[in-house]
Amino acid sequence: MAVLEKVGIPPLQAGDVLSRAEFERRYAAMPNLKKAELIDGIVYMAPPVRADHHGIPHVDLATLFRVYSARHDGLKVADNSTVRLDMLNEPQPDLLLMREGGQAKIDADGYVCGAPELVAEIASSSAAYDLHQKKRAYLRAGALEYLVWIVAEKRVVWWQLQGDEFVEIAPAADGSLESPNFPGLVIDVEALVAGDFAKALARLA
Repeated sequence: MAVLEKVGIPPLQAGDVLSRAEFERRYAAMPNLKKAELIDGIVYMAPPVRADHHGIPHVDLATLFRVYSARHDGLKVADNSTVRLDMLNEPQPDLLLMREGGQAKIDADGYVCGAPELVAEIASSSAAYDLHQKKRAYLRAGALEYLVWIVAEKRVVWWQLQGDEFVEIAPAADGSLESPNFPGLVIDVEALVAGDFAKALARLA
């Protein structure tokens, strides 16, 4: 479907170099646009989404986050929500987990403002900008944790903020990963990447 544009406002295009205000103005003028992000002042636009490499993994990880948040007070999970990190970065992460009253807030416009405690992305491969440009942006903004599920490579990489760098979280003896800031948020990586969601959910419980 063609993207409708407001007359007089240039359309967003991948590679555009924009301020956050101009990015938002152009994004708002394209109501049929599904996803665009501003990373270090550069516009990135998502390609069509494959079910096997994104849609299904996204639902599985989102469900784990939502089940966890339902068991713990004061948490919010958001899916594909715009995050106003700073004046040159406005990503739209696949998932985020934030504490009410924590380091990120939902502003008067309804957007997340500041770095959430945990950000998660679904990436097709390790060449994706989720693992490079976006990772650096989240690090600079102070996200406490960053998780990327690299679907094609059947692995999950999870970092925690230590000082001024992201340090990869070491797996437990059984290969599972647990959040250092959200106790009990455990991911059975082997089950998750194999598509055994029932086992992954049982491990969370």
